[in-house]
Amino acid sequence: MPPILPYTEVTDGMQGTAYTVLDMTGEVRSFPVEIIGQMEGGKGSQRMIMARTSGNFIEHVGGVLQGMSGSPVYVDGRLVGALAAGLKDLSPYTFFITPIEDMIPLWTMPDTKNKTRIDTVDVVRAVEERKKAKEKDELREREKKVRKMTHAEREAEWRDTLAALRGEQKAEEPPAADADTSREKSAETTDASAADDTTAQKERKTQHMEEKSTFFTSGFGSEGLRYLRENMPSGSTFFPLGTVGGNAPLPTRYDAALTGGQPVGVALVYGDFSIGATGTVTAVDGKKVLAFGHSFMHKGNVNYFMTDADVVGTIAGQSNGVKIANIGSVIGRINQDRETGIAGILGTFPTAVPVRIHVKDDTLGTEETFGAQIAYDEDFLPVLSGSIAYAAMSRVSDSLAGSTARIRFAIRTNAYEGGRFERRNMYYSAADVGQVAVTELLQAMNTIVTNPQEESDILDLDVDVELTGGRQTAVLISATPDKTVVKPGETVMFKTKIRPYRKPEETLSIPYRVPKAQPVGPLNLDIRGGGFVPVNPLALLAQAGLEIPDDEEKFKSTADKLRELADQGQNNEIIIAPGAASAPSSEKEMKKRMRAAAEASARAAAREEPKHVTLLGDPKKDKREKFYAPYVIENVIHAALKVEK
Repeated sequence: MPPILPYTEVTDGMQGTAYTVLDMTGEVRSFPVEIIGQMEGGKGSQRMIMARTSGNFIEHVGGVLQGMSGSPVYVDGRLVGALAAGLKDLSPYTFFITPIEDMIPLWTMPDTKNKTRIDTVDVVRAVEERKKAKEKDELREREKKVRKMTHAEREAEWRDTLAALRGEQKAEEPPAADADTSREKSAETTDASAADDTTAQKERKTQHMEEKSTFFTSGFGSEGLRYLRENMPSGSTFFPLGTVGGNAPLPTRYDAALTGGQPVGVALVYGDFSIGATGTVTAVDGKKVLAFGHSFMHKGNVNYFMTDADVVGTIAGQSNGVKIANIGSVIGRINQDRETGIAGILGTFPTAVPVRIHVKDDTLGTEETFGAQIAYDEDFLPVLSGSIAYAAMSRVSDSLAGSTARIRFAIRTNAYEGGRFERRNMYYSAADVGQVAVTELLQAMNTIVTNPQEESDILDLDVDVELTGGRQTAVLISATPDKTVVKPGETVMFKTKIRPYRKPEETLSIPYRVPKAQPVGPLNLDIRGGGFVPVNPLALLAQAGLEIPDDEEKFKSTADKLRELADQGQNNEIIIAPGAASAPSSEKEMKKRMRAAAEASARAAAREEPKHVTLLGDPKKDKREKFYAPYVIENVIHAALKVEK
């Protein structure tokens, strides 16, 4: 950490220097800074220092650019603060500096994110322990070898060692010495490579300098970017760029080092799909890093990837230019996103959710598997999961309009019994089947991250999608039972006709078992597609204009909500289940029906054998028979049976 110049000692007319990286060489360049004066907005407001720059170098790049945010400014060898913001649509040579005094407190602010009840491994410590264990093993082997040497062999090795220390060339190296020398050379090469890496990944960072968030993205394509713009916070700007290493596995550097003026990145998503921003390092103290001089998204205590970055180049504009950069390797964790800047820790890493998405397009014969890591942020995890799944579909399929999608997703989480929530469904959309297909994924992820009891852990997300061009839907034509008079517990076979879209009619035989507790009398049945939600008593009250408090929904647990989602019918199911009667004419009539239903249920329960239920859930309440069809079923028809004793 360099010596600092306190805000109170900053005066107008002071001459200083700022440092940043502007091209692929990774070289930290400097440009002059003249302090204009201090700016304070009163109690509680952020202090700023107004400054300007000039000279051939800064004029060549077009002034202060988005991407330079965080560039350290020094006066007489003391750190003043971070270049933070320019004036939009005004002079690109005048800017504001965030005082370093106001950034340093970020290192001591509360950090309660990145907590999990899942056992984790300290990767850095594990690597060090493995290295020490290897060295001990090598020492033991060496001692064994020495014990087996003759006196003459030991003397010869001692002479060779002395010659090496004097810098003399040996005529012949023993095999063991060759191995040792090779290891030393390899270590030297690795160190030099790491140093070059750090230099090469210097700066490519900033694009903020305005209130809205600006992101660099990769892997999303035009349709994926459109989906992001529509679902991420309003005003966000997205630049479709790339990441260092392309589609290679997630690169992680456990021993990375940064210095002021180098580029640094913050990422929400990393892998085959990436979303993040780049800026400049302001100061480093050991493993602690300060950067940007302004917020990333102003989210406070956060849990994001810290990455190194490679600056590609600069683009000058009429009033505002931008420094273009690619996100590099993961090198640590960003844990503070505040008004005065971002802060992070090198060598520690954020809790993340690995995502695997496999997409197959039957029409085009294309197939691809994608992988990404999403930093665990409850506000963004659902929409980012859906965005990645949608982008993957868009990349594999030429068009998602007028298509049919079969989707399966599985979430490993402690918020659901058994630790795994899985859901399948089938969708058709004339406009964009991708947006429809991810709706239940969004619903499930949102239910998990908004768990009111405790913060949920999510181990990973696995998604499989099969796309088919064209419309694969069908309507129900008729459903004829093989008998109309039945007894409780009897099975009725329904001869069901469906008409697929632009295909001949098909006939299916679907069994329906009458509930054992079904009361005597008429039994109205709905034969419907699984996507049609049956009318329940509360809905009937609402139809009748009667007000019913939704207390039941309010007190449902997260596991209950996920169980309900899992039990919902699928769009390609044909379901036969008891249907709703006509809407009640009054509240008195509704209460009468509900009381009668409750009495009937009590009588039935008395006759039924006792059921053992775990604390994790209730038995399914609806009695329904299901048949899976290769089509999305678009309607509902009705049938009636007469139940006798």
